Amino acid sequence: MGQFILKRIGVMLITAACLTFIVFFLTNLFPNLEKLAKTQANNRMSDEQVITWLDNRGYSQNLFKKYGEWVGILPSLRVTADSGQTYTRCSRPDLPAADAPRFCGLLQGNMGFSTVFKEEVSTIIGKRLGLTAYLMLAVLMVMIPLALAVGVIAGMREGSRTDRTLSTFAIATTATPEYVSGVIFIVLFASSKVGLSPLFAEWGWIEGRTIVKGSSASAMDNITFANFVLPVMALALYGMGYIARMTRASMAEVMTAQYIRTARLKGVRFRTIVFKHALRNALIAPFTVIMLQIPWLLTGVVIVETLFNYKGFGWSLVQAADGNDIQLLLGVSVVAVIVVLVTQLISDIGYAFLNPRIRVS
Repeated sequence: MGQFILKRIGVMLITAACLTFIVFFLTNLFPNLEKLAKTQANNRMSDEQVITWLDNRGYSQNLFKKYGEWVGILPSLRVTADSGQTYTRCSRPDLPAADAPRFCGLLQGNMGFSTVFKEEVSTIIGKRLGLTAYLMLAVLMVMIPLALAVGVIAGMREGSRTDRTLSTFAIATTATPEYVSGVIFIVLFASSKVGLSPLFAEWGWIEGRTIVKGSSASAMDNITFANFVLPVMALALYGMGYIARMTRASMAEVMTAQYIRTARLKGVRFRTIVFKHALRNALIAPFTVIMLQIPWLLTGVVIVETLFNYKGFGWSLVQAADGNDIQLLLGVSVVAVIVVLVTQLISDIGYAFLNPRIRVS
Protein backbone atom coordinates (compact mmCIF):
# COMPACT_ATOMS: atom_id res chain seq x y z
CA MET A 1 0.00 0.00 0.00
CA GLY A 2 2.87 2.37 0.80
CA GLN A 3 4.42 1.86 -2.63
CA PHE A 4 1.02 2.38 -4.25
CA ILE A 5 0.57 5.68 -2.41
CA LEU A 6 4.04 6.88 -3.37
CA LYS A 7 3.40 6.07 -7.03
CA ARG A 8 0.10 7.90 -6.93
CA ILE A 9 1.73 10.93 -5.32
CA GLY A 10 4.35 10.93 -8.07
CA VAL A 11 1.65 10.81 -10.74
CA MET A 12 -0.19 13.60 -8.90
CA LEU A 13 2.87 15.85 -8.97
CA ILE A 14 3.37 15.29 -12.70
CA THR A 15 -0.32 15.89 -13.37
CA ALA A 16 -0.29 19.05 -11.25
CA ALA A 17 2.75 20.37 -13.12
CA CYS A 18 1.12 19.74 -16.51
CA LEU A 19 -2.21 21.26 -15.53
CA THR A 20 -0.69 24.35 -13.92
CA PHE A 21 1.53 24.90 -16.95
CA ILE A 22 -1.50 24.76 -19.25
CA VAL A 23 -3.33 27.30 -17.09
CA PHE A 24 -0.20 29.46 -16.91
CA PHE A 25 0.14 29.36 -20.69
CA LEU A 26 -3.50 30.33 -21.27
CA THR A 27 -3.46 33.19 -18.76
CA ASN A 28 -0.20 34.56 -20.19
CA LEU A 29 -1.38 34.83 -23.77
CA PHE A 30 -0.65 38.23 -25.28
CA PRO A 31 -4.30 39.47 -25.37
CA ASN A 32 -4.53 38.88 -21.61
CA LEU A 33 -1.21 40.60 -20.98
CA GLU A 34 -2.23 43.50 -23.21
CA LYS A 35 -5.46 43.91 -21.26
CA LEU A 36 -3.50 43.76 -18.01
CA ALA A 37 -1.13 46.50 -19.17
CA LYS A 38 -3.97 48.81 -20.19
CA THR A 39 -5.88 48.11 -16.99
CA GLN A 40 -2.90 48.83 -14.75
CA ALA A 41 -1.42 51.73 -16.70
CA ASN A 42 -3.57 53.49 -19.31
CA ASN A 43 -6.41 52.27 -21.50
CA ARG A 44 -5.20 54.55 -24.31
CA MET A 45 -1.72 53.08 -24.48
CA SER A 46 -0.32 52.46 -27.95
CA ASP A 47 0.96 49.05 -29.01
CA GLU A 48 4.55 50.20 -28.53
CA GLN A 49 3.79 51.44 -25.03
CA VAL A 50 2.11 48.15 -24.16
CA ILE A 51 5.15 46.17 -25.29
CA THR A 52 7.46 48.50 -23.36
CA TRP A 53 5.30 48.14 -20.22
CA LEU A 54 5.39 44.34 -20.51
CA ASP A 55 9.15 44.30 -21.18
CA ASN A 56 9.87 46.47 -18.14
CA ARG A 57 7.91 44.12 -15.87
CA GLY A 58 9.26 40.83 -17.16
CA TYR A 59 6.10 39.65 -18.94
CA SER A 60 7.92 39.35 -22.26
CA GLN A 61 10.31 36.69 -21.01
CA ASN A 62 10.41 33.14 -22.25
CA LEU A 63 7.29 31.27 -21.14
CA PHE A 64 9.22 28.46 -19.44
CA LYS A 65 11.37 30.96 -17.56
CA LYS A 66 8.30 32.83 -16.34
CA TYR A 67 6.73 29.55 -15.28
CA GLY A 68 9.89 28.56 -13.40
CA GLU A 69 9.87 31.91 -11.56
CA TRP A 70 6.18 31.52 -10.72
CA VAL A 71 6.71 27.99 -9.38
CA GLY A 72 9.84 29.09 -7.52
CA ILE A 73 12.48 26.87 -9.11
CA LEU A 74 14.16 29.80 -10.92
CA PRO A 75 15.33 33.08 -9.39
CA SER A 76 12.97 36.03 -9.75
CA LEU A 77 13.75 38.62 -12.38
CA ARG A 78 14.95 42.00 -11.10
CA VAL A 79 12.98 44.74 -12.83
CA THR A 80 13.76 48.45 -12.93
CA ALA A 81 10.68 50.66 -12.99
CA ASP A 82 10.35 53.99 -14.79
CA SER A 83 11.16 55.74 -11.53
CA GLY A 84 14.48 53.92 -11.38
CA GLN A 85 13.48 51.69 -8.45
CA THR A 86 14.46 48.02 -8.70
CA TYR A 87 12.05 45.37 -7.49
CA THR A 88 11.41 41.64 -7.76
CA ARG A 89 8.42 39.34 -7.33
CA CYS A 90 9.00 39.29 -3.54
CA SER A 91 9.94 42.92 -2.96
CA ARG A 92 7.48 45.14 -1.10
CA PRO A 93 7.54 48.70 0.23
CA ASP A 94 8.92 47.34 3.53
CA LEU A 95 11.22 44.86 1.77
CA PRO A 96 13.43 46.37 -0.99
CA ALA A 97 14.72 44.29 -3.85
CA ALA A 98 18.20 44.12 -2.34
CA ASP A 99 16.85 42.30 0.72
CA ALA A 100 14.20 40.21 -1.06
CA PRO A 101 14.88 36.48 -1.51
CA ARG A 102 16.03 35.36 -4.95
CA PHE A 103 13.48 32.56 -5.22
CA CYS A 104 9.91 33.59 -4.68
CA GLY A 105 7.13 31.36 -6.05
CA LEU A 106 4.65 28.68 -5.13
CA LEU A 107 7.28 26.49 -3.49
CA GLN A 108 8.19 29.41 -1.23
CA GLY A 109 4.54 30.10 -0.38
CA ASN A 110 4.16 33.16 -2.60
CA MET A 111 1.18 33.17 -5.01
CA GLY A 112 1.64 36.73 -6.17
CA PHE A 113 -0.31 39.95 -5.74
CA SER A 114 -3.88 40.48 -6.87
CA THR A 115 -4.33 43.41 -9.25
CA VAL A 116 -8.08 43.56 -8.54
CA PHE A 117 -8.22 43.25 -4.75
CA LYS A 118 -4.78 44.85 -4.14
CA GLU A 119 -3.92 42.10 -1.69
CA GLU A 120 -1.77 38.99 -1.49
CA VAL A 121 -3.34 36.12 -3.45
CA SER A 122 -2.70 33.65 -0.62
CA THR A 123 -4.60 35.90 1.81
CA ILE A 124 -7.56 36.21 -0.55
CA ILE A 125 -7.73 32.49 -1.27
CA GLY A 126 -7.41 31.59 2.40
CA LYS A 127 -10.28 33.89 3.34
CA ARG A 128 -12.60 32.93 0.48
CA LEU A 129 -11.77 29.23 0.70
CA GLY A 130 -12.80 29.26 4.34
CA LEU A 131 -16.20 30.70 3.44
CA THR A 132 -16.73 28.08 0.74
CA ALA A 133 -15.63 25.34 3.14
CA TYR A 134 -18.59 26.18 5.40
CA LEU A 135 -20.92 25.95 2.43
CA MET A 136 -19.40 22.67 1.24
CA LEU A 137 -19.64 21.14 4.71
CA ALA A 138 -23.29 22.09 5.05
CA VAL A 139 -24.09 20.71 1.59
CA LEU A 140 -22.32 17.41 2.27
CA MET A 141 -24.10 17.02 5.63
CA VAL A 142 -27.45 17.41 3.88
CA MET A 143 -26.72 15.75 0.54
CA ILE A 144 -24.98 12.52 1.56
CA PRO A 145 -27.51 11.18 4.12
CA LEU A 146 -30.49 12.03 1.90
CA ALA A 147 -28.88 10.56 -1.22
CA LEU A 148 -27.88 7.34 0.56
CA ALA A 149 -31.31 6.96 2.11
CA VAL A 150 -33.07 7.43 -1.24
CA GLY A 151 -30.68 5.04 -3.00
CA VAL A 152 -30.82 2.33 -0.36
CA ILE A 153 -34.63 2.39 -0.08
CA ALA A 154 -35.02 2.29 -3.87
CA GLY A 155 -32.45 -0.50 -4.25
CA MET A 156 -34.09 -2.60 -1.53
CA ARG A 157 -37.37 -2.65 -3.45
CA GLU A 158 -36.15 -2.84 -7.04
CA GLY A 159 -39.00 -2.58 -9.53
CA SER A 160 -41.59 -1.53 -6.94
CA ARG A 161 -43.65 1.64 -6.94
CA THR A 162 -41.34 3.08 -4.27
CA ASP A 163 -38.32 2.39 -6.47
CA ARG A 164 -39.91 4.06 -9.49
CA THR A 165 -40.97 7.11 -7.48
CA LEU A 166 -37.60 7.65 -5.83
CA SER A 167 -35.72 7.00 -9.08
CA THR A 168 -37.86 9.57 -10.88
CA PHE A 169 -37.14 12.06 -8.11
CA ALA A 170 -33.39 11.39 -8.35
CA ILE A 171 -33.37 11.80 -12.12
CA ALA A 172 -35.37 15.04 -11.87
CA THR A 173 -32.94 16.56 -9.35
CA THR A 174 -29.93 15.61 -11.47
CA ALA A 175 -31.55 17.08 -14.60
CA THR A 176 -32.26 20.41 -12.87
CA PRO A 177 -29.16 22.66 -12.77
CA GLU A 178 -28.38 24.41 -9.51
CA TYR A 179 -28.94 27.87 -10.99
CA VAL A 180 -32.46 26.84 -12.04
CA SER A 181 -33.36 25.36 -8.66
CA GLY A 182 -31.77 28.37 -6.97
CA VAL A 183 -34.02 30.79 -8.83
CA ILE A 184 -37.04 28.60 -8.08
CA PHE A 185 -36.19 28.57 -4.37
CA ILE A 186 -35.78 32.35 -4.34
CA VAL A 187 -39.19 32.81 -5.96
CA LEU A 188 -40.89 30.30 -3.66
CA PHE A 189 -39.34 31.19 -0.30
CA ALA A 190 -37.53 34.55 -0.54
CA SER A 191 -39.93 36.77 -2.51
CA SER A 192 -42.31 39.09 -0.70
CA LYS A 193 -44.65 39.37 -3.71
CA VAL A 194 -44.92 35.84 -5.15
CA GLY A 195 -44.44 32.32 -3.85
CA LEU A 196 -45.21 31.06 -0.37
CA SER A 197 -43.97 34.03 1.66
CA PRO A 198 -46.97 36.38 1.00
CA LEU A 199 -49.36 33.55 1.79
CA PHE A 200 -47.60 32.61 5.03
CA ALA A 201 -47.36 36.28 6.05
CA GLU A 202 -51.08 36.72 5.46
CA TRP A 203 -51.82 33.67 7.61
CA GLY A 204 -49.52 34.96 10.34
CA TRP A 205 -47.16 32.00 10.17
CA ILE A 206 -44.02 34.16 9.71
CA GLU A 207 -42.99 37.41 11.36
CA GLY A 208 -41.11 39.03 8.49
CA ARG A 209 -42.03 39.53 4.87
CA THR A 210 -40.24 36.40 3.62
CA ILE A 211 -39.61 32.90 4.93
CA VAL A 212 -35.85 33.06 4.29
CA LYS A 213 -33.41 35.53 2.75
CA GLY A 214 -32.65 35.51 -0.95
CA SER A 215 -29.11 36.81 -0.37
CA SER A 216 -26.41 35.04 1.63
CA ALA A 217 -24.12 38.05 1.97
CA SER A 218 -24.81 38.28 5.71
CA ALA A 219 -23.80 34.62 6.10
CA MET A 220 -20.17 35.62 5.60
CA ASP A 221 -20.25 37.18 9.08
CA ASN A 222 -22.97 35.18 10.81
CA ILE A 223 -24.48 31.98 9.39
CA THR A 224 -28.15 31.49 10.17
CA PHE A 225 -30.84 29.23 8.80
CA ALA A 226 -32.52 32.12 7.00
CA ASN A 227 -29.46 33.36 5.09
CA PHE A 228 -27.81 29.99 4.39
CA VAL A 229 -30.51 27.45 3.61
CA LEU A 230 -31.18 28.39 -0.04
CA PRO A 231 -27.65 27.90 -1.46
CA VAL A 232 -27.32 24.69 0.54
CA MET A 233 -30.63 23.39 -0.84
CA ALA A 234 -29.73 24.34 -4.42
CA LEU A 235 -26.38 22.51 -4.33
CA ALA A 236 -27.54 19.52 -2.28
CA LEU A 237 -30.57 18.89 -4.47
CA TYR A 238 -28.49 18.87 -7.65
CA GLY A 239 -25.75 16.61 -6.27
CA MET A 240 -27.87 14.09 -4.39
CA GLY A 241 -29.57 12.64 -7.49
CA TYR A 242 -26.36 11.22 -8.95
CA ILE A 243 -25.27 9.68 -5.63
CA ALA A 244 -28.76 8.26 -5.10
CA ARG A 245 -28.80 6.65 -8.53
CA MET A 246 -25.38 5.07 -8.01
CA THR A 247 -26.39 3.83 -4.56
CA ARG A 248 -29.64 2.41 -5.91
CA ALA A 249 -27.87 0.51 -8.69
CA SER A 250 -25.23 -0.84 -6.31
CA MET A 251 -27.82 -1.81 -3.70
CA ALA A 252 -30.01 -3.57 -6.26
CA GLU A 253 -27.01 -5.58 -7.48
CA VAL A 254 -26.00 -6.60 -3.96
CA MET A 255 -29.54 -7.65 -3.03
CA THR A 256 -29.49 -10.23 -5.84
CA ALA A 257 -26.17 -11.73 -4.71
CA GLN A 258 -25.99 -15.37 -3.69
CA TYR A 259 -25.06 -14.73 -0.05
CA ILE A 260 -28.08 -12.43 0.36
CA ARG A 261 -30.38 -15.14 -1.03
CA THR A 262 -28.82 -17.67 1.34
CA ALA A 263 -29.37 -15.38 4.32
CA ARG A 264 -33.00 -14.87 3.37
CA LEU A 265 -33.56 -18.61 2.96
CA LYS A 266 -32.11 -19.16 6.43
CA GLY A 267 -34.76 -16.89 7.84
CA VAL A 268 -32.53 -13.93 8.76
CA ARG A 269 -34.54 -10.79 9.33
CA PHE A 270 -34.71 -8.50 6.31
CA ARG A 271 -33.49 -5.50 8.34
CA THR A 272 -30.45 -7.48 9.49
CA ILE A 273 -29.69 -8.57 5.94
CA VAL A 274 -29.81 -4.99 4.68
CA PHE A 275 -27.81 -3.22 7.39
CA LYS A 276 -25.35 -5.98 8.33
CA HIS A 277 -24.64 -7.74 5.05
CA ALA A 278 -25.76 -5.69 2.05
CA LEU A 279 -25.18 -2.06 2.99
CA ARG A 280 -21.40 -2.16 3.37
CA ASN A 281 -20.83 -3.78 -0.01
CA ALA A 282 -23.42 -1.51 -1.62
CA LEU A 283 -21.62 1.64 -0.43
CA ILE A 284 -18.29 0.81 -2.10
CA ALA A 285 -19.17 2.35 -5.47
CA PRO A 286 -21.02 5.39 -4.05
CA PHE A 287 -17.96 6.17 -1.89
CA THR A 288 -15.97 7.10 -4.99
CA VAL A 289 -18.84 9.23 -6.28
CA ILE A 290 -19.14 11.00 -2.92
CA MET A 291 -15.43 11.84 -2.90
CA LEU A 292 -15.70 13.28 -6.40
CA GLN A 293 -18.41 15.64 -5.17
CA ILE A 294 -15.83 17.58 -3.15
CA PRO A 295 -13.93 19.07 -6.13
CA TRP A 296 -17.27 19.56 -7.90
CA LEU A 297 -18.53 21.58 -4.94
CA LEU A 298 -15.33 23.64 -4.84
CA THR A 299 -15.48 24.66 -8.48
CA GLY A 300 -19.22 24.24 -9.04
CA VAL A 301 -20.24 26.85 -6.49
CA VAL A 302 -19.34 29.62 -8.94
CA ILE A 303 -22.91 30.13 -10.14
CA VAL A 304 -24.55 29.55 -6.75
CA GLU A 305 -22.22 31.91 -4.89
CA THR A 306 -22.75 34.58 -7.53
CA LEU A 307 -26.52 34.03 -7.51
CA PHE A 308 -26.79 34.35 -3.73
CA ASN A 309 -24.02 36.98 -3.39
CA TYR A 310 -21.94 34.73 -1.17
CA LYS A 311 -18.35 35.88 -1.67
CA GLY A 312 -16.50 32.59 -1.43
CA PHE A 313 -14.00 30.71 -3.59
CA GLY A 314 -16.26 30.56 -6.66
CA TRP A 315 -17.11 34.25 -6.41
CA SER A 316 -13.37 35.06 -6.32
CA LEU A 317 -12.87 33.05 -9.50
CA VAL A 318 -15.55 35.09 -11.26
CA GLN A 319 -14.04 38.37 -10.08
CA ALA A 320 -10.55 37.31 -11.15
CA ALA A 321 -11.75 36.31 -14.60
CA ASP A 322 -13.80 39.47 -15.01
CA GLY A 323 -10.93 41.71 -13.94
CA ASN A 324 -8.21 39.76 -15.78
CA ASP A 325 -6.44 39.18 -12.47
CA ILE A 326 -3.80 36.75 -13.73
CA GLN A 327 -2.15 36.00 -10.38
CA LEU A 328 -5.46 35.31 -8.65
CA LEU A 329 -6.61 33.11 -11.53
CA LEU A 330 -3.42 31.09 -11.27
CA GLY A 331 -3.76 30.79 -7.49
CA VAL A 332 -7.37 29.64 -7.70
CA SER A 333 -6.45 27.11 -10.39
CA VAL A 334 -3.63 25.68 -8.29
CA VAL A 335 -5.93 25.18 -5.29
CA ALA A 336 -8.59 23.54 -7.47
CA VAL A 337 -6.02 21.17 -9.04
CA ILE A 338 -4.67 20.19 -5.61
CA VAL A 339 -8.15 19.51 -4.22
CA VAL A 340 -9.08 17.35 -7.22
CA LEU A 341 -5.89 15.27 -7.07
CA VAL A 342 -5.98 14.81 -3.29
CA THR A 343 -9.62 13.73 -3.28
CA GLN A 344 -8.91 11.24 -6.06
CA LEU A 345 -6.02 9.80 -4.04
CA ILE A 346 -8.22 9.50 -0.94
CA SER A 347 -10.91 7.88 -3.07
CA ASP A 348 -8.51 5.25 -4.43
CA ILE A 349 -7.13 4.44 -0.97
CA GLY A 350 -10.59 4.29 0.57
CA TYR A 351 -11.84 2.05 -2.23
CA ALA A 352 -9.00 -0.40 -1.60
CA PHE A 353 -9.82 -0.53 2.11
CA LEU A 354 -13.57 -0.88 1.62
CA ASN A 355 -13.36 -3.61 -1.00
CA PRO A 356 -11.47 -6.64 0.39
CA ARG A 357 -11.33 -8.17 -3.08
CA ILE A 358 -8.85 -5.47 -4.13
CA ARG A 359 -5.23 -6.13 -3.26
CA VAL A 360 -2.55 -3.58 -3.96
CA SER A 361 0.81 -5.12 -4.72
